[in-house]
Amino acid sequence: MKKKVLITGATGLVGSELVNQCHKNGIAVHYLTTSKEKIENTDNYKGFYWNPKKGEIDAKVFEGVTAVINLAGATIAKRWTDSYKKTIIDSRVTSINLLYDTLQKIDHNIVHFISASGINIYPNSKTKLYTEEYKATDDSFLANVVSSWEAATAKFKNAGMEVTKVRTGMVLAKGAGALPQIIKPIKLGIGAPLGSGEQWQSWIHIEDIAAIYLFLLNNQLEGKFNAVAPNPVQNKKMTRMIASKLDSPLWLPNIPAFVLKLVLGEMSVLVLEGQLVSSKKLEKLGYQFKYYNLDNALEDVLKE
Repeated sequence: MKKKVLITGATGLVGSELVNQCHKNGIAVHYLTTSKEKIENTDNYKGFYWNPKKGEIDAKVFEGVTAVINLAGATIAKRWTDSYKKTIIDSRVTSINLLYDTLQKIDHNIVHFISASGINIYPNSKTKLYTEEYKATDDSFLANVVSSWEAATAKFKNAGMEVTKVRTGMVLAKGAGALPQIIKPIKLGIGAPLGSGEQWQSWIHIEDIAAIYLFLLNNQLEGKFNAVAPNPVQNKKMTRMIASKLDSPLWLPNIPAFVLKLVLGEMSVLVLEGQLVSSKKLEKLGYQFKYYNLDNALEDVLKE
């Protein structure tokens, strides 16, 4: 029987690439959507309706599925009002809880639950290299988001499933994600490193993050995994490399932190802080990165 997985967030940035790679590997995909207009029904791609806020889900989505890859969650790249902070957490925890509660009530064949997570669980640092063994102590908003996300995910272990948490870095993709926002001022000739420029950017190419999910799925690996490329760079180096690829001058000096805080509010931590994150665990298990260095990754995502 053809392998079949359920992907939540299948129409998003990472989800779309993951669906493509699943199909190339002969894996059929069921997906959940909050929009009935987005429901498709083909041999290897079937959509089902859900509304986590109202606790509604079409339980037929689990039929024939042996693993769940959970990518659902509201973007963090939107101004953090108190109400939107609640949305960020609820969109992650509520959706996972609905999946868990539904699986408790039905017969199913799911043995593996894989969920997106974030490297923001690690504190901002310019010197410390973080591995998956690090015990979370940070009390920032984003660290609390990730902790809540991972705590909700951990419940599936109690249901007898293997549980995998994929702590994802900055995803580099053509025309989507964080990259277009970074490129915009550089293209206008007003690009510059942000704040000190010394904050680390632990990045990953879109093809690698999707391939990592498949690697974890196919090898039935459980636990926490840092989904970042082996060569993080500081913000000033990434900015210079992008400017060079685009043949655009950089605007000097660096954009001061106080300016970014005025413009972005609390969300400025997304660009002013960073983590130096290790990918050694995945590499030791045999995952081979397609985009190992930032130069090659940028060459791919910036090409016309």
